[in-house]
Amino acid sequence: MPAQRLSMRKIREVLRLKFDSDLSNRKISKCCGISRPTVADYLRRLEVSGLSWPLPDDLSDESLERQLSPPPPEVSREARSIPDWAVVHREMRKKGVTLFLLWQEYREASPNGYQYSWFCRKYHAWTGKVDLVMRQEHHAGEKMFVDYAGHTVPIIDSHTGEVRDAQIFVSVLGASSYTYAEATWTQSLPDWIGSHVRAFSFFGGVPEIVVPDNLKSGVSKACRYEPDLNPTYQDLASHYQTVVLPARTRKPRDKAKVETAVLVVERWILARLRNHRFFSLVEANQVIRKVLVELNDRPFKKIPGSRKTLFESLDKVALKQLPVQPYQYAEWKKARVHIDYHVEIARHYYSVPFQLVKKQIDVRISANTVECFYKGARVASHLRNNLKGRHTTSKEHMPPAHKHYAKWSPERFIRWANSIGPQTAELVEKIIASRPHPQQAYRSILGILRLEKSYDTDRLEKACTRALHLGTTSYRSIESILKNGLEKKNLHESTEQIPLFDHDNIRGPHYYKQTH
Repeated sequence: MPAQRLSMRKIREVLRLKFDSDLSNRKISKCCGISRPTVADYLRRLEVSGLSWPLPDDLSDESLERQLSPPPPEVSREARSIPDWAVVHREMRKKGVTLFLLWQEYREASPNGYQYSWFCRKYHAWTGKVDLVMRQEHHAGEKMFVDYAGHTVPIIDSHTGEVRDAQIFVSVLGASSYTYAEATWTQSLPDWIGSHVRAFSFFGGVPEIVVPDNLKSGVSKACRYEPDLNPTYQDLASHYQTVVLPARTRKPRDKAKVETAVLVVERWILARLRNHRFFSLVEANQVIRKVLVELNDRPFKKIPGSRKTLFESLDKVALKQLPVQPYQYAEWKKARVHIDYHVEIARHYYSVPFQLVKKQIDVRISANTVECFYKGARVASHLRNNLKGRHTTSKEHMPPAHKHYAKWSPERFIRWANSIGPQTAELVEKIIASRPHPQQAYRSILGILRLEKSYDTDRLEKACTRALHLGTTSYRSIESILKNGLEKKNLHESTEQIPLFDHDNIRGPHYYKQTH
């Protein structure tokens, strides 16, 4: 598969997992949702290109793609030899021999031979597909399994008496079975990520691999072969320098360790607390933590030691160190840059460089910041602002003052408005004058002028006349005038008032009229 078919962000992730996390090609393919031949091909391309890891900081995605995917030489089919598949199959049975090694030997003997993907495809077609069963082998510090218990814990509101069920998050280390559990209000993404952060803190380190079930919070698209991780979950993994490897769908053996831990938590912790009344989430977690200590200290029945002693002798010394700062929760979304070179996040508008107009970018949204990325490079960063309908604009993102930006300018909007009528033009001029920067008015003006498509020119001109009379210039007010046909009424006639400003909590007079 050519490198350009996948995003450079995924290619960089393959290289990080290989050289920073020292994972096998098989594990990398499962984490990134691509085939092992593709992983091997990327690594081979990196070696051929002369690049080394870590990649230079100033290496753009375009440059990386050019160096990893040079145009292939033209070779005729007659010049390529066909491997002897019987020999390949016999060699594959020998210990330590891999298909990639045999392909390398084939290419050494036939430099103009076929690529690795073709080699694998033809070999599997010759042998037929074999249903492999995954063997559960748990090494120290390697895997942490995570899931939610099927049982919940009722928590009583001390003020209202209302009972709300809390979810139970369970995490267990593969080698020692050392277990962590906590109560959260939901299984939503913020609680899911927060539970991981607290689990890492509880264990005092980070495993090589995190194995979740195909929970919607963590896996945006459940697939047996190529599960897609939620971007926030992937962000968490990058922060802790670990790998997320979701369990395969309908394959219970992939998550047998955590299912056993869930069963133990339900029987050892939740069953013992069934008659306990909790009045807060904090109180429930305090009690769960105390019983959790007893669970981890309890001796095994068939082997010497306990979960805690195994943890201290196996997992604890093998876990990777925690980062200096815990992960700060952030969500990712894709956004299209508007003609005013701003993107909308929760009805607030943040600027990006004007050259990105109409481009799709990735936005990382945390509690305090909004960061914008284009092709993997950060192009803008702003402090989070929760004022709806307002703009946060950086001067360096604005187009040069001495030229019109592309084909959009205040003069063009005014000319467009004049083609509808003088009152529409006056309204447009008022909107432009009310903003610190003219570009911040483009979005609202464009919406108003496009109302001409849904209504005729004469009605829009009359609606703008009425809006100017009422002292309102918002798109929603003008749209409301047209929807209710108020532009047809006399300006001095007593009519229903149009809201002079927009807010989700303003219901308007229609709300209070009773209908029979």
